Amino acid sequence: MAQAEVSRRRVLASGAGVASAVGIAGGVRAETLRQRLPWAPGAADRPESVDARPGYLFFTPEEAAFVEAAVARLIPSDALGPGGLEAGVPRFIDRQLAGPYGQGERFYLNAPNPKGEPTQGWQMGAPAQVYRAAVAAVNRHVLDARGRLFAALAPVDQDAVLTSLEKGEADLKGPVAAKAFFALLLQNSVEGYFADPIYGGNQDMAGWRLVGFPGARYDYSGYVAAHGQAFPLPPVSLQGRAGWRRS
Repeated sequence: MAQAEVSRRRVLASGAGVASAVGIAGGVRAETLRQRLPWAPGAADRPESVDARPGYLFFTPEEAAFVEAAVARLIPSDALGPGGLEAGVPRFIDRQLAGPYGQGERFYLNAPNPKGEPTQGWQMGAPAQVYRAAVAAVNRHVLDARGRLFAALAPVDQDAVLTSLEKGEADLKGPVAAKAFFALLLQNSVEGYFADPIYGGNQDMAGWRLVGFPGARYDYSGYVAAHGQAFPLPPVSLQGRAGWRRS
């Protein structure tokens, strides 16, 4: 990966399965979720409206700085449009980690926990625990090697650190493997860039506009036979045409 920067083409390739408006990170549950953040008690698996509370619900300031810096390198802003940071991807990840996904509600987390093969699926604890342990471990690793926390590094040095995580070369000296954490961070970043804005990311539907995805439009019948032609209408989110913009 050139300078560890995931190009937009790579992001789009990675996000092909989520570009059709994924629900929440790692999938959704078709049942009522009660008393769980980030949505109101009694809400269904999809929130009725955007959680407009300012700031982060899960991330500490140091964790937020790391995720913001990493996302800005993974999905950079360029001439084609806003990057992951500008599109609110860190907020999406934060809200997911603060809710059922972060608690590993869909994962089997009971003991015993012998190390398995990658083909056996999820091999780590609850995602919120993984982020908390991994971000701290990465920052310790970077501080020891470079004398600064990840967020304070120059972009080229951040790229080098991300490359070492992606290749599994960084020894984080903790319970979370570098390569596994990078894969999770990249996956969640792509999800946040393409998910419906109601989940906090894809602000102003930047991801959808980039790929020409129409979003949650009700009727496509007038364009079904228009093969090979770009869809001429702007995308529509679950909240309507405006989507969500951070104030």
